Amino acid sequence: MHSTLFYPMIIFYCEDIETNPVLSEEDSAHAVRVLRHVEGDEVTVVDGKGRYFRCAITAAHPKHCGLQILAADDERHWPYSVQLAVAPTKNLDRMEWWLEKATEMGLDRFTPLKCRFSERKEIKTERMRKIAISAMKQSLKATLPQIDEMTDIKSFVQEPFDGQKFIAHCMKDEPRKLLTHEVRPGVDVRVLIGPEGDFSADEVALAIQNGYVPVSLGEQRLRTETAALAAVHTVHVINELNQK
Repeated sequence: MHSTLFYPMIIFYCEDIETNPVLSEEDSAHAVRVLRHVEGDEVTVVDGKGRYFRCAITAAHPKHCGLQILAADDERHWPYSVQLAVAPTKNLDRMEWWLEKATEMGLDRFTPLKCRFSERKEIKTERMRKIAISAMKQSLKATLPQIDEMTDIKSFVQEPFDGQKFIAHCMKDEPRKLLTHEVRPGVDVRVLIGPEGDFSADEVALAIQNGYVPVSLGEQRLRTETAALAAVHTVHVINELNQK
């Protein structure tokens, strides 16, 4: 869903637009050198916090394009929070692909999890953030997901969260509910997705002790990034169906 005020084909990102209305060097070059914008042209800018701004260019400089805010729209894309905590795969290309697609669908927070069977113990959050920014702009969204540093699962599951909490694991002999049956529309959701070797039994038990509901994403066996994307999609579909 796009903003009710602006229907742009191209958007720019400026995190501090209300206090420092100047595009980044990358966006400035795109606006001035590639798109040939000049002073007085109007562009749409997002702040990554769910807001769109219609702006006029005041300084068409290819390194620091100045802006004047003309109007703003506070509408968010979705009235609930979608948070995924995922154990990064050994192949980072797969995680970058997931983050790009999840951002396009609508993601509020991504926490890389460090688990017992994790294949990767560190991740470059700045690179992940750049991928998310690009995906946000490409999909014409105004919400940039928060991207955390690598976090140990033991500390993460004890973090307070006022919403539905799920842990998706593959232990078939342990009771699990279908995520599609458990998501409540309009409620913030947090889902844990484990590494290729799955969560350990102790990690699952600890999550359950801290209020996480064990869930399945279906009968099929999914890779980590596929499962994480399926979880994001499920949350949005359940909410969209409730609006009809």
